Amino acid sequence: MQQLVLPVPGLGIEPLSRASRPRVAPSRVAAQVHAFHRAFGLPRANTPSVESVTDEVLRLRERLLDEETAEFAVASHRRDLVGMADALADIVYVAYGTAVTLGLDLDLILDEVHRSNLSKLDERGRPVLRHDGKVLKSPRYSPPDIAAVIAEQPTLPFGPAANESLS
Repeated sequence: MQQLVLPVPGLGIEPLSRASRPRVAPSRVAAQVHAFHRAFGLPRANTPSVESVTDEVLRLRERLLDEETAEFAVASHRRDLVGMADALADIVYVAYGTAVTLGLDLDLILDEVHRSNLSKLDERGRPVLRHDGKVLKSPRYSPPDIAAVIAEQPTLPFGPAANESLS
């Protein structure tokens, strides 16, 4: 079980392993995107699976993510704050929609990525930065264990999946 060893005072960072984290309700974004998929009859699953998703749907999800990322790049080059905000919201919405399609609890996955990212702090709790500001991995770094998160993921609490009765 991965664990952050060093708490960082003042940042609200506590050394919690996945097993010791309390399970909270899905985020507002996760619930909203699931409701969108349900309202529009879009694919959704309550348990992780790629086998039940067609290649056509996977290619659509790729294109949607690419389109939104390209919109961010255009807005960024124009220094258009509203355009960048819109693109960022769309990227998050499409990413969560892709997770809904695959039955992934993106909130849990993000928790694990966050844990891993915080392990990049050095032994004194300071970031290691490259010359351009990119955060680098310290010797304390521990990679995210996404496979374990998926394996341990409970059934999503959103009601029937798209291939089940909605009555």
